[in-house]
Amino acid sequence: MTHPNHRRGDFLVTTDPARLNIQFIHGYLTRSYWSEGVSREIVERGIANSLCFGVYEGVQQVGFARVITDYATFAYLADVFIIESHRGKGLSKFLMECIVNDSRLQGLRRWILGTRDAHGLYAKYGFEPLAKADRFMEIHDPDVYKRSR
Repeated sequence: MTHPNHRRGDFLVTTDPARLNIQFIHGYLTRSYWSEGVSREIVERGIANSLCFGVYEGVQQVGFARVITDYATFAYLADVFIIESHRGKGLSKFLMECIVNDSRLQGLRRWILGTRDAHGLYAKYGFEPLAKADRFMEIHDPDVYKRSR
């Protein structure tokens, strides 16, 4: 299978799973506010069952995002990050452009995501607060990673 490669200056965004640095991704996610303490096994399972986008400067991975999707009607955008040392270079915008323009993700009826502090970024790509939040329900277990060790 061919994986799209997108270049901008010294940076590359690709969906090639062979390039993903699982140790790097797990290291970031386990410290993030949304998945603190997540095990490597859970990160690996999530990656294996998602369309993943890696951001690279040369061979070094500097960012990541994954899309959980059925490729027909729905996508959930998750685990989006650019490491601190590479922020302010437009990489999150570059990554989002690659994601929303990926040919496999066109024509979907609904995209969703959750964020604490990046509403402005996602709004640039069409994301809005839930129009009818009362129609959505969730099961939320914020301590699941603490118990699964």
